[in-house]
Amino acid sequence: MTNQPETLLALERYMPYRLSIVSNKVSSIVAQIYKDKFALSITEWRIMAVLGEYPGVSADEISVKTQIEKSLISRAISNLLKRKLVQRSIARDDKRRSEITLSETGYEVYAEIAPLSLQYEKALLDCLSEQEQTQLSEMIDRLYLHAQTIKADT
Repeated sequence: MTNQPETLLALERYMPYRLSIVSNKVSSIVAQIYKDKFALSITEWRIMAVLGEYPGVSADEISVKTQIEKSLISRAISNLLKRKLVQRSIARDDKRRSEITLSETGYEVYAEIAPLSLQYEKALLDCLSEQEQTQLSEMIDRLYLHAQTIKADT
């Protein structure tokens, strides 16, 4: 019988793991809303959410805003185009750039899902006081900005 090596990482206390688990849990609960009713994947909904706020952005810009790999974004946009939930056009100022917007049907779906997502967010945050909610939001912003300054070899 071999001895197990000493545990080097307490996974349940490791912050990147904990953030990922919370994110996955929240996303999967909200995803049921738009998966069951609209047959949308998490990636497809995130694209639609970005387009609801930033109409006319490119696939590259969507990838940056969602932090989702470009190939996954491209596949999801293709699905949304086939379902006529988004439309693509060539930018007037730069013929090499495609602009993506919600179609009329896509906007109707967005307008139905967005309030449900906000209701879920409210229910999730109900366990925190308003001050704690503000602090959490500020801390997440700070962590995100700081994470951009850390190199992989740190």
